[in-house]
Amino acid sequence: MSDPLDERDRAGEPLAVVAREAGSYLDGLRERPVHDGSKDALLDELDGPLPAAGDGAVAAVERLVRIGTAAATHSSGPRFFHFVVGGSTPAAMAGDWTASLLDQAAGLWLTSPLAARAETVVLRWLKELFGLPASYGGVLTPSATLAHVTGLASARSWWAERYGVDVASRGLSGLPAMPVFSSGLVHVSTRKALQILGCGRDTLRTFARDDAGRVDLAAMDEALARVGGRAVVVANLGEVNTGDSDPIADLADLAERHGAWLHVDGAFGLFAALSPRTAHLARGVERADSVTADGHKWLNVPYESGFSFVRDPAGLSRAFGAWGAAYLPDADGERVNYNMLGPESSRRARALPIWATLRAYGRDGYREMVERHLDVAAHLGALVEAAPDLELLAPVQLCIACFRYRPEGVPEERLDALNARLGEALLADGRVYAGTSTYRGMTVFRPAPLNWRTTKADVEQLVHVLRELGPTIEA
Repeated sequence: MSDPLDERDRAGEPLAVVAREAGSYLDGLRERPVHDGSKDALLDELDGPLPAAGDGAVAAVERLVRIGTAAATHSSGPRFFHFVVGGSTPAAMAGDWTASLLDQAAGLWLTSPLAARAETVVLRWLKELFGLPASYGGVLTPSATLAHVTGLASARSWWAERYGVDVASRGLSGLPAMPVFSSGLVHVSTRKALQILGCGRDTLRTFARDDAGRVDLAAMDEALARVGGRAVVVANLGEVNTGDSDPIADLADLAERHGAWLHVDGAFGLFAALSPRTAHLARGVERADSVTADGHKWLNVPYESGFSFVRDPAGLSRAFGAWGAAYLPDADGERVNYNMLGPESSRRARALPIWATLRAYGRDGYREMVERHLDVAAHLGALVEAAPDLELLAPVQLCIACFRYRPEGVPEERLDALNARLGEALLADGRVYAGTSTYRGMTVFRPAPLNWRTTKADVEQLVHVLRELGPTIEA
């Protein structure tokens, strides 16, 4: 096979291969192990020299689907708890296929009114879903990290203006380091965003009153006073080990009193706003200057999906627009060019899977899903508390349960190594996926059940497998 033009009359056939296999694959996710290590040898079939003459589209895709459905980590199934990762709802997956089918150049209205209008619509729907003011500007990004880059780039422009500098034009040269303050709950993605922006990963200062990382408001208040309020305060809504959150409203008061910028990391915790049981955790988000969240977590849309909202819509264009290229038109009213509002120039139509899933299930469907996951996580916490060889280490607040294996007779100084080995054994076993992390100096499990397929039976299996494997691990 040579030129792809030779297949123009059969372009739908490779897609039919995927569609044919999709049904049985998706139907079997409940029974499949999350990862079957015995299938890893199939990955060698991906390798080899670049072929001079290709196999043709159908043969190539048949090989890829055969290898992938067997050897993939089945994170789209109900028992992938290792990181805070959702799946992909049926509507979102179909919307993503549509995005690939149409292959829109989504950066400019001129190249795709469809993609631009869909992005405008879903940003408005997301603001309604989370209770953010309609006046906020927004843009879809590939991830929460790039959403942080977007919000913090707007903050950086705001901060540099306090010194009379247009940082988009002149850069950071000659400016002092931008003060960024947070609690001990801050996520590494915030630091990575600061690293990308040239502000420095380790310039962020944390103010914690305990070893769990809870914010020391008085110490942060004093630090803000020392810099005259010219600082960025990062509030964290949903921490990845326990689901803990900063008091957003208190931090909003602090930022308002000092005239600081408030940035909220709501990667998955922003979805707390959907349930009356957890909405208090999100109170104050509507006062933030910038807010970020991840779509491929609790929204359950495919990778790559994040979103960034900014109180002053002009802040996005100041940070990312005004390229001065004659062939790139400026925005005209509702004809928004989203590549001038975020870090990407070339963009896929990632609004389409979001549109599809929100249209399919609506506000009520997502509230029901969030509340079901709250129930599942609470059930997991109760199972841990009832088990004599497991120890719950933090209250279950959102969709994460933090605990460790603690069999009778094992001294404290050996528990970290024991739990680390148990985590490795759990991943190697593959029936359920939940590795370890570190919390308050301890090696812990922190499974996050937020896949749309996940039920109480899935976390019951997690506890069963952990307690089955635990006694086989040498303490």
